[in-house]
Amino acid sequence: MSKQKGLIKLVGNIGGVSFYTSNGEYLARMAGGPSKERIQSDPNFKRTRENNAEFGGSAKVGKALRTALSGVLQVMGGSRLASQLTKIFKTINLKGVGVRGKRPITLSANKELLTGLDLNSKSSLSTVFTAPYTATINADRNEVVYTIAAFTPANFIVAPAGATHFRLVAAVGLVSDYVYDDGASTYEPTVPDENSIGVVASSTTKALDANSTATTLTATIPGGAVTDAEVSVVSCLGIEFYQKVGTTDYILSQGNTMKVTHVF
Repeated sequence: MSKQKGLIKLVGNIGGVSFYTSNGEYLARMAGGPSKERIQSDPNFKRTRENNAEFGGSAKVGKALRTALSGVLQVMGGSRLASQLTKIFKTINLKGVGVRGKRPITLSANKELLTGLDLNSKSSLSTVFTAPYTATINADRNEVVYTIAAFTPANFIVAPAGATHFRLVAAVGLVSDYVYDDGASTYEPTVPDENSIGVVASSTTKALDANSTATTLTATIPGGAVTDAEVSVVSCLGIEFYQKVGTTDYILSQGNTMKVTHVF
């Protein structure tokens, strides 16, 4: 594996060399291995096709969650989130019962595997924000309420350099279970109408050098329908940091963090 240097970066195959990106770097290696057509048709690659189908399904579920949380990912998400989610959903897939290559991906039965995930692996909510909070969901499973009691920021927040203010943020996303669709030859959500829906609720901007009043964040899924049992409600809590200049609050590029606190 070699790194590409120079102003022009390449992606693809040229002269037996494969150019690609990984973790933001442009790399190159000798091309090789069986062709896509051979993998799709050769009986010797049956296991590879099965693995590819389930891996693709796991990536698809991860993308559904990222779509649901798209309102916060630009600020809260890390560069490895997509691969982290694919790994989690592949683990769930491996626990499924069925034919290899078509095993279901049922988050609703494996909620604990997603709970606790930091959206940015380089910034953990539990080390930045330690004030106690609770999260509750209503009977229809379409509204999550976070309650944070009054606290002193200096005692419960580790703010980045330059921060003068903060804001608490709740993000809730719906993710359906997925099953393999033989007709479409791919994984599809069992409840498509409720899949990838998300909502964000935020507090007002608060000063880091003043005691914080009690905060309630209410995230209500639009539409008001009862959430299906095969749809998981992924609930996240995060904190954003700002620097006040004059009368304007500017969000900082570092220190912001969010965590999957509950999967209902």
